[in-house]
Amino acid sequence: MSLVILTGASGAGKTAIARAVVERHADAVSVLHFDSIGVPSTAEMIAQYGSAEGWQRAKTIEWLAKLSAMSRKTLFEGQVRIAFLGEAARLYGLSDYRIVLVDCDDETRARRLSLDRGQPELANPTMFDWARYLRLEAVKGGYPVLDTTLLSLEESAERVLRYFE
Repeated sequence: MSLVILTGASGAGKTAIARAVVERHADAVSVLHFDSIGVPSTAEMIAQYGSAEGWQRAKTIEWLAKLSAMSRKTLFEGQVRIAFLGEAARLYGLSDYRIVLVDCDDETRARRLSLDRGQPELANPTMFDWARYLRLEAVKGGYPVLDTTLLSLEESAERVLRYFE
């Protein structure tokens, strides 16, 4: 496997896992973050792409174009719909990739967002609904789900690294 894509709602652990992987394996794996391109306001997304979903779809396609040209093992993380990832992978003829949903229970998500990240405003019903949507999308599509609720960061990172095998 040359490309592993982590998706999931805020607080699941995607970014923390990606950081742990790069800290321990930067010589073997490139790590890229969807949000490194910047995230405009919802109003800007709507003005330029018709909706927030339209923006996410367009940027996912742009990212997969970049990722398809990479030759080394790459871990890509971001809060992206699995359908958009699959569409973009087909568009660029990618076959050597794995999408993994990083997930946790709502109580853990709320704690991580409120206490660990200091963003209690994100621990809300909309985020929990988004997490449920992504979970359903993963299960329906047969994608692996990495439940980080009871895993340490080290255990989570090691499980992600196994997807490259």
